[in-house]
Amino acid sequence: MKKFITAALTTAIAAASIASTPAMAAPSHRGDHRVTVVKVDRHVTQRQVQYRGWKKGDRFDRRQARNYRVISNPRSYRLREAPRGYRWVQSGNDAVLIGITSGIVASILGNAFR
Repeated sequence: MKKFITAALTTAIAAASIASTPAMAAPSHRGDHRVTVVKVDRHVTQRQVQYRGWKKGDRFDRRQARNYRVISNPRSYRLREAPRGYRWVQSGNDAVLIGITSGIVASILGNAFR
């Protein structure tokens, strides 16, 4: 008799939990379907670019140049024409003459741009 009562109670509890699960999982029907997002502030470290001063013979890397751009008209900045295989670029306020294929710095004119 004890086994029968225990089995009946276990079955009744299982049936009650199964019947209540869909009601708890059902979405609310309030009319608004907003989703609440909880944001957690965390410390984000950003890598800072190390700008550098160039020296003759250095390998030029445009990612380390401040305010990088190719100078297409050097005469307007009172620069001489770049020899074949070289070009003038701007790095900060400096004009840097670099080899096109090698990237080696050939000449630097400091404070060429104001």
